[in-house]
Amino acid sequence: MTKLLSLMLKGSIMNIKIFGLTLLFALPLGFIVAKGRMSKIKIVKALVNIYIQIMRGTPLILQLIFVYFAPYYIFGVSYDRFTAVIISFVINYAAYFAEIYRSGLQAIDKGQYEASKVLGFSKLYTFFHIILPQVFKIILPALAGEVITLVKDTALAQTIGVAELFRAAQNAASREFSTMPIFIAGVFFFVMNYLVSKFFNIVEAKMNYYE
Repeated sequence: MTKLLSLMLKGSIMNIKIFGLTLLFALPLGFIVAKGRMSKIKIVKALVNIYIQIMRGTPLILQLIFVYFAPYYIFGVSYDRFTAVIISFVINYAAYFAEIYRSGLQAIDKGQYEASKVLGFSKLYTFFHIILPQVFKIILPALAGEVITLVKDTALAQTIGVAELFRAAQNAASREFSTMPIFIAGVFFFVMNYLVSKFFNIVEAKMNYYE
């Protein structure tokens, strides 16, 4: 059992890496995509719309396979599995985050921008001190839902052979002819999701307290 838990823990570290790097790159990229989605330049808006439709309209597992294998078959170039996983997760989740950001930005009344301009505030000051805090509060529930989904989706990395938690559980289950490793992996995922949920609950409570 100790050896099994050690393997699971090692596998979960990979899941945490995928989770952390995806958020690190997808959150800012999602904002850029959201601005492109709201752009007045038609070609930019059209291209961003196509990107979002593809990312949201096809399974992440298919995107993983495409990102890993397509460069080799098309250009004769290959790269490591972990890099393919991060690229796939980032471009997928950036599309979802973009739509969340867009809904939050469009929920802000345009009068607030006009009032800030009348008061002499710069665009940067208006955005970071007046608009962004409101947007963040509006999108927090949806953002929390996507981040929790991301925790579970990290298990898909095993599709292209990345040694994460679920893959470790499957290998152990095959060796021991037991489903126990699968259940233990489920407990690991539950704990990770619980911690993420707890974090967002604390953030929401803090925001409500300082209202």
